[in-house]
Amino acid sequence: MQTQILESPISPRDWAFVQALPQKPVYSVRADAVPIAGSKETAYRRLAVFKNMGIVDFRNRHFSVNHSVTRQPFHFVEKLIPSLLALKNARRFGRSYNDADIRFAKKHLPENSFVTLDFKAWELTKFQEPSDLFVYTDGNDFANYLKESGFSEGTRGHVVLLPVSKKIENEIEQVYFDSIAKGGRAILDAIALELLYPDKIRHKGQFPVEYVAKVQEDMARVSIEASS
Repeated sequence: MQTQILESPISPRDWAFVQALPQKPVYSVRADAVPIAGSKETAYRRLAVFKNMGIVDFRNRHFSVNHSVTRQPFHFVEKLIPSLLALKNARRFGRSYNDADIRFAKKHLPENSFVTLDFKAWELTKFQEPSDLFVYTDGNDFANYLKESGFSEGTRGHVVLLPVSKKIENEIEQVYFDSIAKGGRAILDAIALELLYPDKIRHKGQFPVEYVAKVQEDMARVSIEASS
């Protein structure tokens, strides 16, 4: 049985609000959000929508935004909602807190699990070395198995379990959506996937031109080094 994740609705006005924020690492609710929203109440209400989806992170009346998501057009965001909510509800596990944990988890993955992000992106692109093992698993059985095997749940573990919300039909596109939703260095994996598998990705996101140029340059260099 699949774990059902309910989608959080985002209205066009919510999206217009978050896209109107200037590009910077940290925002003030009072100085940045309220002038755009029109009132403190509206600002907090709109920010709460994005916080519930993991797009906004609050810190004492200040907040940061996952710009890899908010730069996307509104019609594309619905494709990211399952990925966003899966990442929001992710559970991290660790035992030795090194590669041994990942090797153990990979050796004992459930039959119907699906590896995504770092390790799957590396398998598909050979672009960025992986660091964490992200796995879609159905139910709590594997989490319980890890705990029985000496793993602890917390914030530092390198084994990350994601709840399943839907059947994964297009594996490459799923990793692509997950990478955009995660943001950070994963956005470069998304670009690499789109460059290498354009026909496999039906719904394409938007990326800064300089990011695309960097990935193209790095991929060309890696290709030259591999052939020399």
